[in-house]
Amino acid sequence: MAKNSSRPVGRHALHIPGPTPLPDRVLRAMDTPIIDHRGPEFARLAKKCLEGIKTIFKTSNPVIIYTATGTGAWEGALVNTLSAGDKVLMVETGQFATLWKKMAEKLGLQIEFITTDWRAGVDAAAVEARLREDKAKEIKAVCFLHNETSTGVLSPVADVRKAIDKAGHPALLLVDTISSLASTDYRHDEWGVDVTVGGAQKGLMLPPGMSFNAVSDKALAANKTSKLPKSFWAWDEMIVINKIGFFPYTPATQMLQGLAVSIEMLHEEGLDNVFARHDRMAEATRRAVKAWGLEIICRDPKFYSPTLTAVLLPDGHDADAFRALALEHFNISYGASFGRFQGKMFRIGHLGDTNDTMLIGALGATEMSLSLAGIPHKKGGVQAAMDYLVSARDSSVKQAAE
Repeated sequence: MAKNSSRPVGRHALHIPGPTPLPDRVLRAMDTPIIDHRGPEFARLAKKCLEGIKTIFKTSNPVIIYTATGTGAWEGALVNTLSAGDKVLMVETGQFATLWKKMAEKLGLQIEFITTDWRAGVDAAAVEARLREDKAKEIKAVCFLHNETSTGVLSPVADVRKAIDKAGHPALLLVDTISSLASTDYRHDEWGVDVTVGGAQKGLMLPPGMSFNAVSDKALAANKTSKLPKSFWAWDEMIVINKIGFFPYTPATQMLQGLAVSIEMLHEEGLDNVFARHDRMAEATRRAVKAWGLEIICRDPKFYSPTLTAVLLPDGHDADAFRALALEHFNISYGASFGRFQGKMFRIGHLGDTNDTMLIGALGATEMSLSLAGIPHKKGGVQAAMDYLVSARDSSVKQAAE
């Protein structure tokens, strides 16, 4: 019997919830000679990116571009608006919300954590109730994740903004969109967000290493009185020099080349079409999971994520062993599990430069892996996903013909 090939054949199926597959067009844009980051060609590129990224956040205000992963942009959001000892209200939607909380504590902030079981999004009513209790207005900011990458739950940003307003509270609103930006509808200005944190490696279809702070006028005012130490993360110097197309330090020139193209690609498809594509693939994935008889971590459909689906395996089955088996035999990668779900679930990413055909391949690999791993499930998950995708296409075809 021949030994298994040591060289994986064909393209790797990357279905983690970010980094996402890089489009060839973005790769080609980045595979260019380095240009002078103090010269006129770079200034044109930077201005294009700085203006273009506003259209993705849907803001007319500045967007800070950091040469850092999303973790850096978390820090930028906190240190530019708050001071040591400030009280901050955060919500425990999963692992990454917990990590943002830990960062805030290390920075000297006092964190009040609204705890959950990681299976639902932010309860706007709970936020409103807590802010109404804060008669002295000691809470300076409300922070949460729009899309919790560790569990696949999407929280209602506009509802939380309304809750803050109903409570008559002056707290800033800070929102992480690292795994939702450019994949589902987001409106920084319209929803009254003060700082939106974003990352390049998911919906923007870039490698890790670039992140963002979109800022409101209220956040810029808070920046003037913020006392937390900041140098690399400081907004003020960045905003001033960005106006002429430069950065206060050496920027990631090749990432900016890719960003300019990724923004072009998103608008060529049309943002509403991008969002509809993600919704369609997410629903197809959930239908497959339900047909298999497996459980989705997110319990309430109103919180379903459009970018990933977290799948709970039956008791006694190791999700990490399942992921390893799928990688070895079918060359597919799923997202790992964290915290209270460590070893109990895996995450299927369906975001970025991904289409229906790629998704069906991933779901086929998943169904085969479930069989090979001996995990109890029903057949027909892939068929359920295909049936849904065909019906969705059929509806769009009929609408176009009318």
